[in-house]
Amino acid sequence: MYERGCSVGENGLVSIEVNNESGVSVDEAEIAALARNVLDAMRVHQQAELSVVLVDEASMEQLHIQWMDEPGPTDVLSFPMDELRPGKADEEPEPGLLGDVVLCPQVAKVQARAAGHSFEEELLLLTTHGILHLLGFDHAEPEEEKEMFALQRKLLLTFLAARGKA
Repeated sequence: MYERGCSVGENGLVSIEVNNESGVSVDEAEIAALARNVLDAMRVHQQAELSVVLVDEASMEQLHIQWMDEPGPTDVLSFPMDELRPGKADEEPEPGLLGDVVLCPQVAKVQARAAGHSFEEELLLLTTHGILHLLGFDHAEPEEEKEMFALQRKLLLTFLAARGKA
């Protein structure tokens, strides 16, 4: 389906890897920048490893059936590895494998049109959403949903404002 790899930056820190296997043109650098911003804001260790993979609808549908037992492609799936959690201000965060966020650009395009914003913004929103799931956030209960979506919005708007896009 997809392969994980590791990309090490010049400073020795493990960089965020973005693999586009979807056939849809996306700004991989922008996705990586957003991911770094979210991980920094959530006080995740600089050496935590994250992979973002963009796949086509058929691949996403296979993953959706295999892992969620749900038909059809979905927008984003998260596969946590070491169950890392957001760092606390008074503690040193732990390094480890954060996990994989899998995005489906074709589904994201449809959702972006329906929501009235750009395809790029939808991909950034889904990336943020997926990372929050990797960090243990969920939206199964109303209070959890309220907390997760407020944090997701804050993280995305902060990133977009810093980039001059909000």
